[in-house]
Amino acid sequence: MIYTVGGIKGGSGKTTLATNLAVYLIQQGRDVILVDADDQESATDFTSFRHQTLDGEIGYTAVKITGRELNAHVTRLATKCDDVVIDTGGRDTVSQRSAITVSDVYLVPFAPRSLDIWTLRKVENLIAEIIPFNPRLVCLTFINKADARGNYKEDTSDLLRESTVLQFLDTSIGNRISFANAASSGLGVIENKPTDEKAINEMKELYEGIRKALVNKDKGDKTTT
Repeated sequence: MIYTVGGIKGGSGKTTLATNLAVYLIQQGRDVILVDADDQESATDFTSFRHQTLDGEIGYTAVKITGRELNAHVTRLATKCDDVVIDTGGRDTVSQRSAITVSDVYLVPFAPRSLDIWTLRKVENLIAEIIPFNPRLVCLTFINKADARGNYKEDTSDLLRESTVLQFLDTSIGNRISFANAASSGLGVIENKPTDEKAINEMKELYEGIRKALVNKDKGDKTTT
């Protein structure tokens, strides 16, 4: 599977989600390539921290690819592993568009109480342009950095549910310090000590939501044909 984590605006925690997804997948015994397609190179920094923490045994292959030829490079890489996870950053870039054209899953996190939600229509327009070239693409959205209190999460969820282009996953990732603590050592929250069971369960639920969406997509395609 090829997963792209992206969006139009920064600050919604895309790199944290991309790196945690990569770590979660290797914990399931998958052979994973993590692609840093963001000019800010946050995923590359994560891998450097991980290299130091784990004495070089990072568990996945890390590469840096940007630009118009990213799709061709990723297509070749996908034949050499089980999964590719692409971190594209928070702008409508050539790299992100190139990544989506070859992806199976496009993950777009939105943070409540931010301007991210107002970029929803722009994300939908981006997807509408790409879908004709990649009809198998499954586009998913969910809440990231959710606060424990307030109605912001519910209000944002209601807006995302209205999308006819993005499928809303009714699972959210909390705004937890354990994600930042883990990232500073190049670790996924599932690896970090002390253990944050709530954060780990959130990542598990997110992955299960992705998996179910893919299964339903496959069933729908078979019904159509």
